[in-house]
Amino acid sequence: MSAPTKPESPKPANFLRTLIEREQQEGVYAQRRWGGTPGDGAHHAAGGPDPAKVRLRFPPEPNGYLHIGHAKSICLNFGLARDFGGVCHLRFDDTNPEKEEQEYVDAIVEMVHWLGWSWDVNGTSHLYYASNYFDFMYRAAEYLIGAGLAYVDEQSAEQMRANRGDFTTPGTDSPYRARSAAENLARFREMRDGQHADGAMVLRAKIDMASPNINLRDPALYRIKRAHHHNTGDKWCIYPMYTYAHPIEDALENITHSICTLEFEDQRPFYDWLLNALADGGLLQRPLPKQHEFGRLNLTYVITSKRKLKALVDEKIVGGWDDPRMPTLAGMRRRGYTPEAVRKMAEDTGASKTNIWVDYSVLDIALRDDLEGKAPRAMAVIDPLKLKLTNWDTLFGAGHREPCQAPAHPHLPELGTRQFSLGPEVWIERDDFAEAPPKGFFRLFPGNKVRLKYGMVVECTGCEKDAEGRVTSVLASVVPDTKSGTPGADAVKVKGTITWVGVHEAVPVELRLYDRLFSQPQPDAGDRDFREALNPASMTVVQGYVEPALAALPAEHRVQFERHGYFITDRKDHRAEAPVFNRITGLKDSWAK
Repeated sequence: MSAPTKPESPKPANFLRTLIEREQQEGVYAQRRWGGTPGDGAHHAAGGPDPAKVRLRFPPEPNGYLHIGHAKSICLNFGLARDFGGVCHLRFDDTNPEKEEQEYVDAIVEMVHWLGWSWDVNGTSHLYYASNYFDFMYRAAEYLIGAGLAYVDEQSAEQMRANRGDFTTPGTDSPYRARSAAENLARFREMRDGQHADGAMVLRAKIDMASPNINLRDPALYRIKRAHHHNTGDKWCIYPMYTYAHPIEDALENITHSICTLEFEDQRPFYDWLLNALADGGLLQRPLPKQHEFGRLNLTYVITSKRKLKALVDEKIVGGWDDPRMPTLAGMRRRGYTPEAVRKMAEDTGASKTNIWVDYSVLDIALRDDLEGKAPRAMAVIDPLKLKLTNWDTLFGAGHREPCQAPAHPHLPELGTRQFSLGPEVWIERDDFAEAPPKGFFRLFPGNKVRLKYGMVVECTGCEKDAEGRVTSVLASVVPDTKSGTPGADAVKVKGTITWVGVHEAVPVELRLYDRLFSQPQPDAGDRDFREALNPASMTVVQGYVEPALAALPAEHRVQFERHGYFITDRKDHRAEAPVFNRITGLKDSWAK
């Protein structure tokens, strides 16, 4: 699967687009060179001019499944690269081996592809791992030590925390800060060689313990951690900190615009300090990457904390990371959301310098707009009640089945027609009948006529009940010469039309009626336990019936059930002999105020 080759619609202006347009006019990155693969300054200097006008990256940590918030960053980075003649890399920021697994790597690759993006450009794959740069990161660390810009600190974590100070109090220099470069280098190599216990010491940058930006008060660069790494195995027992590794990864990959969310704004001075220090030492080429922050996209009725999502899975509140109620991309895919709708929402919300909240209905609107134009139609009965046509045999003879048809899509004639038939008994929705109808009720009640959609007009004559008084079937008689599409069919005027499925050919299906997982717009706002905001009606499983044409649908096939909304055959549980349909969304917003 490849990325869209051109914008799907005009893109709203935002500060990042304006910035890139200006930089391209000024030729800010026009002289960059590219060595064909990520590498240090010498590697790129030996290459030719970079064919990519911009280079961006989507850099997830493989410690969980991607969610709807990640979709914003994916579409922003890949979309800007597409629109400005560039390349977007997929890079795994795998510097924390205790939380990272190959399962997550595979899931991330699958979901970025599902969204429609590709990192393969002109026959070259731009999929990278931070762990592939560990050798360079170590070399860079030794350079910083030799330049007097880093030192090994043997204080305990508690001591370092206490000596760091706060927003009103400057930090206190570590007693190890004045060590010579030779002493620090020897200690660092001992760390690398496994001669010290986990947590016994760290490598820190030597910047300014009195800086008003606490992130510049000698941040940690390396820690000792004996942990098996999914990519490098047991080669290393020291691992770089994210804030140290990330800028280096960007530089080695020739990234021009390192786009991240606002919480990293305070890290930008260290990002620039580190890259400039390494470029001054000849390890990296200039111009260096620049970090730019944008506001996070928050969606109402959703939580995106990986820790809280994991709790939902571990506590079996949901059926897994791909439960259709989850805001993970895997869950949204299984629910039936289309990548086009997700991309549309991400692109329409643009990029700003402030965090924004978007109502969940915005995503559903984009989804309905997408599905309306391509999902074929069908009739389904979700809460079945039998309708008996008492004069059928008299009118047509026993065993007769009246063929009916309808367009597969009212605006896509190339999809053809769907075939079904009417018989003496049909399934209708239970709420299409009322013994004592309320005002404005135009469906079945004794003495009233309705049209069976694509079929005939029938007149209700009563109902049958069980011993408890529950209606078990509705009785009606067919009004002759009223079949849809035949001469004189409109001679009998009715105010109501209902959907139905013939009992003789109905396909029994399991219908999973999904709704929002949470009943509150901000489920975890403040100190609230998000579990308290769970929607008890987020999933209802019922047995219903569908048209015969849907008997052999493959998995992940979307369809609009007329009147009920959009559904998809479940990608895991659906089988031809036991169909399972998930409700994607209704035909309108049921949560509208």
